[in-house]
Amino acid sequence: MKKYTYIILSALLCWTTACKKLDTLPPSIVTDNDIFTSSAGIQAYMARMYSTLPIEDFRYSPQRGLNFFWIISPFSAVSGEALSRDQNGAMQESLTFDNRPTTWSLCYGLIRDANYFAETLPKYASNFTPAQISAWLGEARFIRGATYFALVKRYGGVPIVDKVLQYPQQSIDELKIPRTSEEKVYDFIAADLDYAYTNLPESNQVGRANKYVAAGFKSRAMLYAGSIAKYNQISFVDGGGNRLCGIPSAKAVTYFKAAYDAAVLLESKYSLYKKSWAAGDKTAQYQNYVNLFFDASSSENVFVRQYHYPESVHGYDAYNVPRQLMGANGYSSEVNPTLNFVEMFDGIPKNADGTIKTTTGGKYDLYTNTMDLFANAEPRLRATVIFPGDVFKGISVEIRRGIYTGSSAGGISPLLPAGSTAHYPTDNMVQSANASQTPYKLPNGTTMNPAGLSGYFTGDGTCSVSGFSIRKNLVPDKPTSEVLENRSDQTWIELRYAEVLLNRAEAAYELNSLGQNDKNYIQDAFADINQIRERAGATLLTGASDLNNINVIRTERKKELGFENKTWWDMRRWRVADKEQNSTIYRTLMPFYSANDGKYFFDARLDERNSRYTFDVRWYYEQIPQGEIQKSQNLIQNPGY
Repeated sequence: MKKYTYIILSALLCWTTACKKLDTLPPSIVTDNDIFTSSAGIQAYMARMYSTLPIEDFRYSPQRGLNFFWIISPFSAVSGEALSRDQNGAMQESLTFDNRPTTWSLCYGLIRDANYFAETLPKYASNFTPAQISAWLGEARFIRGATYFALVKRYGGVPIVDKVLQYPQQSIDELKIPRTSEEKVYDFIAADLDYAYTNLPESNQVGRANKYVAAGFKSRAMLYAGSIAKYNQISFVDGGGNRLCGIPSAKAVTYFKAAYDAAVLLESKYSLYKKSWAAGDKTAQYQNYVNLFFDASSSENVFVRQYHYPESVHGYDAYNVPRQLMGANGYSSEVNPTLNFVEMFDGIPKNADGTIKTTTGGKYDLYTNTMDLFANAEPRLRATVIFPGDVFKGISVEIRRGIYTGSSAGGISPLLPAGSTAHYPTDNMVQSANASQTPYKLPNGTTMNPAGLSGYFTGDGTCSVSGFSIRKNLVPDKPTSEVLENRSDQTWIELRYAEVLLNRAEAAYELNSLGQNDKNYIQDAFADINQIRERAGATLLTGASDLNNINVIRTERKKELGFENKTWWDMRRWRVADKEQNSTIYRTLMPFYSANDGKYFFDARLDERNSRYTFDVRWYYEQIPQGEIQKSQNLIQNPGY
């Protein structure tokens, strides 16, 4: 019986392994000799592995898993950054959806591909230069390390498979590899990424790893490990003494140091994107931040996943544009930034408690234009979030909650008591239940739609439910006719230098807090954060003393990486998700037009749908698919399932 590697040629090469007893191989079957003797064959194998690398990009959601075509609710809807119109989605990954493979099985399939590549390529080394062999083996180890990180951050300690498992050469019992400790998995990841860093070249094709990509991923993984060691309170030990969930607190310094050192390796190799940035020019800073997500030559891009219509696509624009710009699919504004997210940024009028200031002396502040409230907001925020009345694709985005028709003599008092989740009153108010609005005739004789073209419709599923829309990653010039499901193809930036700087700053702060003084870590963290804040157009920290607690860095991370599917994992590794989402109702900002004043006012309030977020502490370690447990009694389920 002879083993062959199959390639099914379609839009994308798909790998599998099988046994055949045939004198003549069908033309659809390609042997190892066909693949591993040419650069084109290697390229095809690599393309398959990179295409299935488990990253949370445009085509990922906890409800539907990895690499799914129709993603209705982007990942940020579970992180508190945004409100979703559908709050029924799972807060951890679904174990089944359309009978698709689980993250567990997808990852172990990719690990097998990487192991097979690493074991087979050396047999064909004579066909290539030593540098090529070294680089390709480095890529295989990078892919394996990154895949194990996707597993360990979900499940804790998992089985380490570092070679191709052979059946029937190996017995069934030999194939039932037990879970190892969470600590050992992180050490295994570090070893793979170190090997990749040593063997990879300094540059590679876009979308493939180079040595600094490996270092950047190591900074991310080791920061996660350090956080688990310091903040995790869950301990789960198997019968052999392996701590499957949890890392000894004594290892925190080791992992934070590894994260810091790995991040330093990217210094001078990448830089924050500032191609059109200008000091003191908010407009230029805003446009620069918008451009960084679309400039293929960006100095900030460390590792990306490319899409190209029609062979590889996603639907980000269709699911997130304001309603008045949606295409024929009828989707838009699936998730909307919360006021909680917006309030983290500089330049917005705020009360003493840090919440947005919308009243003076118990009466609403009035504005000629809705954008007046955000006139001094930091440019990074405006490039991340569409404000009511802001211009996108040359069109003013109309977001209103209604038209106030009552008297404004002596000022307008709050429409509802503080903390209320009740619906707005109908007295002295014109509201709209759907997109087919009846225009209201204003005192000056003109007409106005009560909710605007993208505002809050109480009976419609295509509107803003928070008072804001997402701006980041939306293509600024995509025609409405192309704002369709699976018609978007902008590049996903999985790792950019801003995250590396944030990794470095956080690791440095943690090392300082743990008494490490071999370097001036707190000064380093201060410099890193100010690099981020300067480019953002935010107020600079005045000195290292401003870093008086870890939340300064965590907040900066949430702002910079908002809607990039990172905050959810940060909340989990910091072990704060259960606290931040303990029956939490997030806040919204509803604009109203006062008909008698000809001006706008804003009402900051809790989500009137009374949508509550929560997080069960057991979800810090996800459920291992029951089907995998049934295959091997050596696999132990995580606690609580």
